[in-house]
Amino acid sequence: MQWILGIVLAAALFVVLKQWGRLSAEKKKAVTWKTVFIVGGVMLAFMVLTGRVHVLTAAVAGLIPLLRKLPEIARLVPTLNRFLSGSGAGESAGDGAGEQQAQAPGSGMSEREACEILNVTAACTREEVVTAHRRLIQKLHPDRGGSDYLAAKINEAKSVLLRSRA
Repeated sequence: MQWILGIVLAAALFVVLKQWGRLSAEKKKAVTWKTVFIVGGVMLAFMVLTGRVHVLTAAVAGLIPLLRKLPEIARLVPTLNRFLSGSGAGESAGDGAGEQQAQAPGSGMSEREACEILNVTAACTREEVVTAHRRLIQKLHPDRGGSDYLAAKINEAKSVLLRSRA
């Protein structure tokens, strides 16, 4: 009996995947959302019928503290996108006339990238670099919920700019 059930499920999966391959991108998106809602509804009904709704209640209660951080996270999304997208983000073709593009020895970051990361101008002073670094590192330090990657990029940007202002 188990063999028959396995063969039927394998055949059904084959048919579903074959139909999935024939769908256009728009229909795939619509089918995906319908499937998510149907599976979610079936799971909710199953949990209600078996008396496991307390698991959902606990999950919602666990998400409430995260909702308080949502405005701060939303404010940092552009900064995170700029860091994660690489060096080409926000640059235009005509930008950079007369700006120094030389990279610091031993690092892969240009002075322009460092200025963008710390959000300072190319003609900034040493004190402005230190202040901008302090402000960003307080927000994005790993001990305060930031990532090691972002902290390393901020520190590298500071060292590149301070090296050129020494």
